[in-house]
Amino acid sequence: MQYKRSFRSLVRYATLACTLFVAIIFASMQALPASAHSMLSKGSTDNTAFIRVVHASPDVGTVDVFVDGTKLLSSFQYATVTGYVSLPAGQHKVQIALIGKGIGASVISQTIAVQAGQAYTVAALGTMASGFSLQVFTDNNMVAGNIAKVRIYHLSPGTGTVNVAASNGKNVNDLSYPQASNYITVTPGNYTLNITPTQASTPFQVQTTLKPWTVTSVFAIGLLNSTPKLQFVAVQVPGVPGLPGTGSDPNPAAAQASRAPVDVWLFGLLVLVVIGAGVTKRYVGMKK
Repeated sequence: MQYKRSFRSLVRYATLACTLFVAIIFASMQALPASAHSMLSKGSTDNTAFIRVVHASPDVGTVDVFVDGTKLLSSFQYATVTGYVSLPAGQHKVQIALIGKGIGASVISQTIAVQAGQAYTVAALGTMASGFSLQVFTDNNMVAGNIAKVRIYHLSPGTGTVNVAASNGKNVNDLSYPQASNYITVTPGNYTLNITPTQASTPFQVQTTLKPWTVTSVFAIGLLNSTPKLQFVAVQVPGVPGLPGTGSDPNPAAAQASRAPVDVWLFGLLVLVVIGAGVTKRYVGMKK
């Protein structure tokens, strides 16, 4: 009789343990859709766009950049290009003011619109004579195969059109201000870009190494016959897929969420195995 009571106690103990295990698994299954389903329903970007900012205005010094009234960049210097930062899709008010002057003293105040999953280059342009503005370029960081991509951004006022001849024979012709070229697809390697403004007698040479799976942007910034002098700023980012947190791999949280339930399952299974071993040991001990 005592044996039967003990056995029933063990059965109840095992049943309680199994119930607890099922509850753990159910909770983990409920926790996943909150993040994963949201990612799937809204797309892999979770309603997020990506922008980078270029300071290409030769008549404006170091600035602060505000987005929707909140400071995004502080002490942003001329001829500087930021990395990509995330921004909710939709319309946003961008304001640029001289450093320390505050948002009320903005020299540029403009609303831009961005779409989910898309990357953008936002250039601050203009001079005292022409006025200041933002120019928004839609970027394409997709790279297929073991190749590299190059794009030229003409952000130099008063320079006229420019022609670009790469050492592999690929050219960009009659690129106007403020425009960006189409993407040039090349095999990886070392290249010389000969950039010739129509108002200049000799080309400017830009040496660059184009790595596999990258997108290189070359920004023409400054003034041809004045100061600050014309310069070329090259920025290279990994292409999509495989780009880290610069606008091309916006799902690190989703990847972590997909691993979490597996950890819970393994933990629950380990608990059940330990409990089952204890129950078996006690059962065998009572039979003896």
